[in-house]
Amino acid sequence: MARPRKFDEQQVLDTAREQFWAGGYAATRMEDIAAATGLGKGSLYGAFGGKQDLFHRVFDDYCSAIVDATAQQLRGDDKNAYARLSAHIHAVAAATAADTAQRGCLLAKGTAELAEHDKTVAERARTAVEALRTLLEHDITACQRNGDLDADADPGQLAALVLAVLRGIEALGKAGADEETLTDIARTALAVLPRPAN
Repeated sequence: MARPRKFDEQQVLDTAREQFWAGGYAATRMEDIAAATGLGKGSLYGAFGGKQDLFHRVFDDYCSAIVDATAQQLRGDDKNAYARLSAHIHAVAAATAADTAQRGCLLAKGTAELAEHDKTVAERARTAVEALRTLLEHDITACQRNGDLDADADPGQLAALVLAVLRGIEALGKAGADEETLTDIARTALAVLPRPAN
């Protein structure tokens, strides 16, 4: 009969995430995670498998959390759709500016480092990005129904553009762009979205 685990699994995953996020996958050793969590390597391997398995779990949880948070920010009635879109874009810029350690987004970081050689990371990243694009498309469609954006514009293309801007804001923030620059990008992104003809 297996002995029950005597540690908080989510707390261990959170600590492992911070290790991977700070140092990247390649530079993070299981010894580092064991030291940070206070667990022995045997306990880590027994609970989560190897380093790759642990990263996959952490990466999956992070992607799910980002999609869920975006859904909470963007879902709602048509009347407030544009306000939600504006708030979301500005929130990404503000959060990026507040990341003084310039860690960036773990979705972007993990994808850049591993997707070429790790099919699990590549597929999870693709699924997360498509989910984010779909959430943006639904909100933009609601903006169009409410008369805030041009109804003839393709909402899927606009969503892809906004997503590219958001990912670009995060990349520029990691490269050291200041808050004013990032806020200006957010403001410009909203300004270039097509408005209804008068």
